[in-house]
Amino acid sequence: MSRELLLCWKTVSLIQPFPARGTRFCSLQSALGSHLSSYPNYGSLLLDTITTSTIVRAHKRWRIAICSIRFVVSLAREIKSQFYFTIPIQPSSSQYGGTTCGMHQDMITSTDTTKAQKRWRIACVVICSIQFMVSLTKEIHTEQNSHDSVILKSPFHTAPKVEPSSSDHGENEHWPLSFDPTIDQLTLTEIVKEKDLTALLRLGGVGKIATALNTDPENGIYGNDHEVSMRHEMFGTNTYRKPPPKGFLFFVLDAFKDSTILILLVCAALSLGFGIKTHGVQEGWYEGGSIFVAVFLVVVVSALSNFRQERQFDKLSKLSNNIKVDVLRDARRHKISIFDIVVGDVIFLNIGDQIPADGLFLDGHSLLINESSMTGESDPVEVNSTENPFLFSGSKVVDGFGRMLVTSVGMNTAWGEMMSSISGDSNERTPLQARLDKLTSSIGKIGLAVAFLVLVVLLIRYFTGKTQDKNGKKEYNGSQTDLDDVFNAVVRIVAAAVTIVVVAIPEGLPLAVTLTLAYSMKRMMADQAMVRKLSACETMGSATVICTDKTGTLTLNEMKVSKFWLGQDSIEEDSTLVNAANVVSLLHQGVGLNTTGTVYIPASGTGPEISGSPTEKAVLSWSILQLGMDVEKLKKEYRILHVETFNSDKKRSGVAIRKSADNTIHVHWKGAAEIILAMCSSYYESSGITESLDRDRVKIEKIIQGMAASSLRCIAFAHKEISEEEMGCHKDESKHQLQKEGLTLLGIVGLKDPCRPGVKKAVETCRLAGVDIKMITGDNVFTAKAIATECGILEPNHQVNGNEVVSGAEFRNYTHEERMEKVEMIRVMARSSPFDKLLMVQCLKQKGHVVAVTGDGTNDAPALKEADVGLSMGIQGTEVAKESSDIVILDDDFTSVATVLRWGRCVYNNIQKFIQFQLTVNVAALVINFIAAVSAGKVPLTAVQLLWVNLIMDTLGALALATERPTDELMQRSPVGRTAPLITNIMWRNLLAQALFQISVLLTFQFKGESIFNVNEEVKDTLIFNTFVLCQVFNEFNSRSMEKQNVFKGIHKNRLFLGIVGITIILQVVMVEFLKKFANTVRLNGLQWGVCIGIAALSWPIGWMVKLITVPDKPFLDSVKRAGTRIKRILRLFNQKGPASCRLGTGCGGKVRT
Repeated sequence: MSRELLLCWKTVSLIQPFPARGTRFCSLQSALGSHLSSYPNYGSLLLDTITTSTIVRAHKRWRIAICSIRFVVSLAREIKSQFYFTIPIQPSSSQYGGTTCGMHQDMITSTDTTKAQKRWRIACVVICSIQFMVSLTKEIHTEQNSHDSVILKSPFHTAPKVEPSSSDHGENEHWPLSFDPTIDQLTLTEIVKEKDLTALLRLGGVGKIATALNTDPENGIYGNDHEVSMRHEMFGTNTYRKPPPKGFLFFVLDAFKDSTILILLVCAALSLGFGIKTHGVQEGWYEGGSIFVAVFLVVVVSALSNFRQERQFDKLSKLSNNIKVDVLRDARRHKISIFDIVVGDVIFLNIGDQIPADGLFLDGHSLLINESSMTGESDPVEVNSTENPFLFSGSKVVDGFGRMLVTSVGMNTAWGEMMSSISGDSNERTPLQARLDKLTSSIGKIGLAVAFLVLVVLLIRYFTGKTQDKNGKKEYNGSQTDLDDVFNAVVRIVAAAVTIVVVAIPEGLPLAVTLTLAYSMKRMMADQAMVRKLSACETMGSATVICTDKTGTLTLNEMKVSKFWLGQDSIEEDSTLVNAANVVSLLHQGVGLNTTGTVYIPASGTGPEISGSPTEKAVLSWSILQLGMDVEKLKKEYRILHVETFNSDKKRSGVAIRKSADNTIHVHWKGAAEIILAMCSSYYESSGITESLDRDRVKIEKIIQGMAASSLRCIAFAHKEISEEEMGCHKDESKHQLQKEGLTLLGIVGLKDPCRPGVKKAVETCRLAGVDIKMITGDNVFTAKAIATECGILEPNHQVNGNEVVSGAEFRNYTHEERMEKVEMIRVMARSSPFDKLLMVQCLKQKGHVVAVTGDGTNDAPALKEADVGLSMGIQGTEVAKESSDIVILDDDFTSVATVLRWGRCVYNNIQKFIQFQLTVNVAALVINFIAAVSAGKVPLTAVQLLWVNLIMDTLGALALATERPTDELMQRSPVGRTAPLITNIMWRNLLAQALFQISVLLTFQFKGESIFNVNEEVKDTLIFNTFVLCQVFNEFNSRSMEKQNVFKGIHKNRLFLGIVGITIILQVVMVEFLKKFANTVRLNGLQWGVCIGIAALSWPIGWMVKLITVPDKPFLDSVKRAGTRIKRILRLFNQKGPASCRLGTGCGGKVRT
């Protein structure tokens, strides 16, 4: 009977009450109620388990029916075996479901029970029994919680797990999942969204909401998979619906919007029409059709590249959005993904954190929230338990710390609704892409101008009778020439002009940039750098100054207390403070209660689990292991009144506590040693006696300086007992004031944070690359000097002058002129504030530097945004810092910053290589076709051939040159800087030399090729085409290095490059030997192939010799511009002097000078 009874009781929570059908079974409720009372053990157990909410496991009716049928059949059989029963006619009370049962004279007998085996009668019994049980549940719950406010009913229920419960929050304990059946998720969501404090208080406040969600504010929820998955099922996951990603077809259509593609399509249509008109459909479609095919291939390759880039952005977006947050589960502090948060979780909030879900404030101090992402208001909002306990997903913590109770996740939050309607745009145009777009447009305009000039010249030559046909006769004889012949000749001339346009447009440049950026982003990700903004890839290559933090970037951020000074005595690690028990007690208070860290002592007896910042963890660990601090005991004996949280401006934190035993108030401060020391007027000696600081202050300052010179971070503790009046106690916590003067120094600890391995070499590499490294830290001057020397920023045994190491206050107090004069000499800035870092970045940019800045704190956001490249830390960095940055250093290591610098230079260099290679092709082809068209009236390279060259050189060439990896050679050059031209003098030297070589050879072939090789015109044109393509293949090797003569260095490591060269040669052989009609070529014999390869191979020795020629540093185009400007000035001056008669003194209205 017990099993069936429990199964039926589970069905109560599985469905909503159904309306009663008829009155026959209404009075069965009484019987069921009385029958339940006959099972006191099960009854009490059930009554105990229905005091909290339940959740749905299955809504399907067949499951409900099975459970209910088992109970009803078992009940009927048991009743039958004992007696026949009659249920008296009773009117239904509203307290049992609110339905009215009429008077009925029938009795349920054994015959009725037998008939009830039929499904429809069983269903009626089930309906009535369920309705009764739900009503009974409501009544019991109402009686037990009559003092609680009524919370609206939830559609989510589940059966309680009948397991023995324990009040202990043990490690291996299984917590039964059950929720208050009167909680309504929708109502709770609306209360938070609308900030409805009245409705919240009506529900009983945050405490009652936590109870309703089965959350223990002190221990959190249970972290087992079953608990979490059930909360996911009931309240949803902390994700939002994203708009569907852009498909491949979108990028194909987008590619057709490019003006270059549109011009090529027009050219293809004209060529197709003219070809069909001239040669008929069978052979006339080759040229126009091939242009269409080439355009299609360019579009597909470009669209595919953009599509892959979009997918890569999606992956990076998921990674960057996967924020880690601190939650309380199983009485432990866990770091989990933001996507794994569930309703009922207790979240820890610290400065710089992004609030991961909507929720309510549990406890904390001085919590200020920036809700501008939701409300648009930039002023921070204070959050507390009395006036404003509401927290919104997506907001940022500006100051203070606290804990929150999650009430809504995912699409139930305002942030989720907003983000689901926003699609990330990866179509960001970097500055380099914009410059290349401008370059492409300029080259296209030049091509159009040249094509128009060729068109005019050829038309003039034709209509003046200067051109001849194959028989040597004039093509145009005035009115004697047939109109069709004139039309065909004009079509041929226009086709030649179209070919020049096709040659001139370097459609491969945008593709090369896309490939380079996509490849470098992928490789940088493997090297622990996540690019958030594409422009940072190329800008980093131009960086001239890197302003870096110390802690966690240059050092490991693994703090450990290595020194402890009590007064003027150094306390060894193993010694005990027998004579200073009062000081130890005060240190326990100052460490254990003035902290944002947490301590968990496992029941297994293993070591304490400490969470928090590295500094907090180190100090807490020292206090527990060395001083015997008991955190739980402290929390019971003292109550926190007010907290002033630590931030990088104040460099200190304070707490006011009340001792329960004697009601005294104590103020504790912790922070940078010299700042705390300045607040003190006395200190404790190792004997526990206080002494005045008047005569010993200098001695303690020297102790601090000595520890700092040993690369130790110095933290001091101070204390003062105050009265109620001094505290200024108010109900409003914001009006509390902590004493900042007349404190007693408790002690000073020195924390050792070793430098990262490899950081010294990375600093040296950056300095050899011409990049200046500046360390900006919050530590004091002596610690900063020691760490900077250890990292290689300052030379050892070097006398540091006053301009190389300054404090933040000193730099801040300079005049603007002094700052601009000294900023480049500064290497270390100590005791700096975020404003000082911002000020330095602004000064460096005004001096013309390209500045990269590392940062991890919320207050670093202005400097990260102001810098040309902002580098945030992925481990210690706050979400505010990450959102303000361009690149996230995933391992917080300065070595990765140096790697990003290498990749930035590599990106810029690879794009320059391809520009040089591409422009060589375009210049050579344009000049060859232009001279041939003007002189001979026809072009040697057809549109199909030139598109083939452009296609294989653009796509395959871009892929080959864009995937070159960084070399040490790149880090031996000076930075590019902000105003350096995209096409340097070295690039002009290389491309013009190769272009002149190709032009001279191919024009010789054009005019003398038939006689030199004793071949016909078709073979000559094929030789020109084949030689031209092979020249580009050999020149591709030259483009691997723009300055080094050995272009084969490291080529065996770049298998992709060698593979692409091989594929290019194979495709060229296919084009010449097999696609004769399509490409307008004929087969070549072995000797002719050897001649083509031999001439093309001359590109290597020419490239080697050209690199011996030195070029001036001043940009070539700047010299041309300056020459043009001078000519304009001379002409302007000449025009201003007037006519010659005026200069002779006549005709000017004056007398003739004698």
